[in-house]
Amino acid sequence: MESRRLSDEAVSAACQEGHPVTQDFMMQQTMLRVKDPVRSLDFYTRVLGMTLLQKVDFSAMRFTHYLLGYENKSEIPADIKERTAWTFSRRATIELTHNWGSENIEDLCYHNGNKIPRGFGHIGIAVPDVDAACKLFADRGVTFVKKEDLGKMKDQTFIQDPDGYWIEILSPNSMLSLLSP
Repeated sequence: MESRRLSDEAVSAACQEGHPVTQDFMMQQTMLRVKDPVRSLDFYTRVLGMTLLQKVDFSAMRFTHYLLGYENKSEIPADIKERTAWTFSRRATIELTHNWGSENIEDLCYHNGNKIPRGFGHIGIAVPDVDAACKLFADRGVTFVKKEDLGKMKDQTFIQDPDGYWIEILSPNSMLSLLSP
């Protein structure tokens, strides 16, 4: 079977109007499994600047969710019921899932989706200045998959988190230059 690029007309035909019940749906979270929550929490907070919104333990099932996002710490409700409703009403959060004991399994490695077979690709973080972000990442010892000045897609960087998941670092103002005619 020959692969092909979809025409604008085919894309338009494939994208139908959602049912009215979907009007208030939103992208709330992306879940990533993490081996060592200490390393991952350090990366997502200290390196990427996210805020821990809530930690939820599931003792009977032996795992914890750490929900992070770009929110003002002063807006996080103190009351656990209010905080839970608030946390799950935020847009585009990351849910780091730690299965208890995984940090002790020496050869445990999660599939990042970018190795064969391919699947999940990456999350994207918009930053005002890709160069400044890359300098910070280099200073903090982050693993780069692709630096902003390499490859066909300039002004775009890919880094890895402690579990090998790819994170695209982009500037919204530079995205127009990446579009092909």
